[in-house]
Amino acid sequence: MQAGLNLQQAPPIWVPFRFFLSAPLFGLLAAALMLWQGPELFASRWSASTLAATHLITLGFMTMVMAGAMMQMLPVLAGAPVPRPKLVAALVHPLLMLGTLLLAAGFLLAQPLLLQCAVVLLGTGLAVFFGSMLLTLSRVRNPTATIVAMWLASIAFGITIVLGLTLGTSHGWGTPLLSQSLRDLHPAWGLVGWTGLLVAGVAYQIVPMFQMTPNYPRWMTRGLTACAFIVLALWSLAQGATDWSWLRVASVCLLVAAYGVFAAVTLDLQRRRRRRLPDVTLEFWRVGMVALLLAALLWLSRQLPALAFAQSDVLLGVLVIGGAAVSFISGMLYKIMPFLTWFHLQALPASGMRMPNMKAILPEKAQRRQLRLHLASLGLLIAAALWPALFAYPAALSFGAAMVFLMVNLVSIVRVYRACLQRAVQPDHLSGVAEKPVRQ
Repeated sequence: MQAGLNLQQAPPIWVPFRFFLSAPLFGLLAAALMLWQGPELFASRWSASTLAATHLITLGFMTMVMAGAMMQMLPVLAGAPVPRPKLVAALVHPLLMLGTLLLAAGFLLAQPLLLQCAVVLLGTGLAVFFGSMLLTLSRVRNPTATIVAMWLASIAFGITIVLGLTLGTSHGWGTPLLSQSLRDLHPAWGLVGWTGLLVAGVAYQIVPMFQMTPNYPRWMTRGLTACAFIVLALWSLAQGATDWSWLRVASVCLLVAAYGVFAAVTLDLQRRRRRRLPDVTLEFWRVGMVALLLAALLWLSRQLPALAFAQSDVLLGVLVIGGAAVSFISGMLYKIMPFLTWFHLQALPASGMRMPNMKAILPEKAQRRQLRLHLASLGLLIAAALWPALFAYPAALSFGAAMVFLMVNLVSIVRVYRACLQRAVQPDHLSGVAEKPVRQ
């Protein structure tokens, strides 16, 4: 696993960590908003509170983690370091945080000025991140299947940014939209494109590496993400044409098939893994794959008017965001952060000090406790999407508890790193050892 990694190419540990540690705070804010608004938040995807909570999770939690992960994984997996990572992180992180908060407040308070400020801040921060990713990817000479997927995901991310800024401008400045279909295109490119393609591409590497499974079949790694991107583009074209309903339905069927096959193959690879010891990350991914399959079936059923129902929009969002995306991201955090901690501790000038292994950095018991809370919150969120009056408040409380435990676990990883760092620089550990630069 370590053979293809290069510490000199990896960014300093606090570059990704600042993004990872911020993410649960936005999940907690979304839970507080659910608790404040109650059943109203689950009544419709178009309500102000629903839009605010959705963006707190998609921007504040999901994009926050994905930005930090991309800045870490590109140098490691592609051998192409992000240019000036400290500067990029110092710009992107505060702009993304403040912009997301202002966007949510603007939706809740119906204040155009807040939305205008959010558009400017988010547009600047996301543009800096998007540009740095494209520059880094352009330097990769021999792209793998994962790099190709990252390319496509980055392009989808750029489309998502443009669509989001267009909608934000409409809300903030009152400019008319060219087409109402933009309201559906924006979440589709953000969830099916940016998130879905990136998860698939990363899975090609980390599922076999961390979960000890066989490799993904070559036919999948060579064609799935490209086919999904093309079909999503065709679906987008069909959205604005009333005479192309057949293309819209056919595109949905193909996208459902693509992500359904990805989820089914991943579950099969996990079933055939070589290491049979319990793995909480594996269980997070299984939960995410099951939620992805359910979301795909629900999206497919929505193409038949006889099977459509009033709460299907909200339920689809819960399955894709809370069920699939949050599960995948939580599982990745429990692997990436302990691994980066262990990885950077190897460079400390403390040859006589024993460094903790990954399981000691974050015990499995703590991870499993948060997994149970996540499962409970997911079940209650699904119930709240169907019966808001009964389950909205329990869902909010359980989701908030899951985010609190996630934050506690991530902070405990940082404490282990700082404790080892402090012990490593003590004089008794440095006697007779040549000084080496420590990347922090």
